[in-house]
Amino acid sequence: MCRWIAYRGTPLFLETLLFEPENSLVRQSLHCRKAAVTTNGDGFGVGWYGDRDTPCVYRETLPAWNDQNLRQLAHHIRSPLFFGHVRASTGTGTARVNCHPFTLGRWLFMHNGQIGGWGQVRRRLESLLTDDLYTARQGATDSELFFLLLFLHGLEDDPLRAIAATAATVRRTMEDAGVTEPLRLTAALTDGRRIVAVRYASDRQPPSLYWRRRNGQVVIVSEPLDQDNADWVAVEDGHGLLLDEDMADTPFLL
Repeated sequence: MCRWIAYRGTPLFLETLLFEPENSLVRQSLHCRKAAVTTNGDGFGVGWYGDRDTPCVYRETLPAWNDQNLRQLAHHIRSPLFFGHVRASTGTGTARVNCHPFTLGRWLFMHNGQIGGWGQVRRRLESLLTDDLYTARQGATDSELFFLLLFLHGLEDDPLRAIAATAATVRRTMEDAGVTEPLRLTAALTDGRRIVAVRYASDRQPPSLYWRRRNGQVVIVSEPLDQDNADWVAVEDGHGLLLDEDMADTPFLL
């Protein structure tokens, strides 16, 4: 299972959250605390917004703790909204195109979890994509495919409805294929203005997800960055968080 972080607020240097906390994302890549797999060394990625509407993404196959370019970039890049992800593969290859976050247009998406029975349903799910969306697919992960299916289900107009509709489509396809493994996801997506984060599993055992608001800054994480548990709020199974342009947070039920 992977680990990830999403940030929205006053501009910060990326290293402030990626490297500096006691349980920073880079530390989690080597030894996370709230997952069955403690090491997330199958690549990493960061995506951030600056002066343009579309995001910039840096992804690599090295473990996050062993990439000096990441350390240099994180030291110099400051952004009001960024994503970070460290990957533990659930079966697809270690390649740059399989590293999160994924991007299309102004959108960023990252995911922790899996589509159960991926080998049994991959072809069926890919066949649902329009030609344009299929052409946009670069890697082989279930995460990227889930992201592209969001566009098919109206992501541009209603992100919350798109997430619910995509999850329903995936579950229906899994059932039709006789898959008994679960669909699990904690995922985040953003268009550079809003952030949507969701925690869900068809077997009611989703990966962990927390969030914190402090001094006008919101951080959403797979696991807390420190031991100050009073500040971190756990997202319940089947629930999500919508953070709008005015920094107002709206909980929702998937």
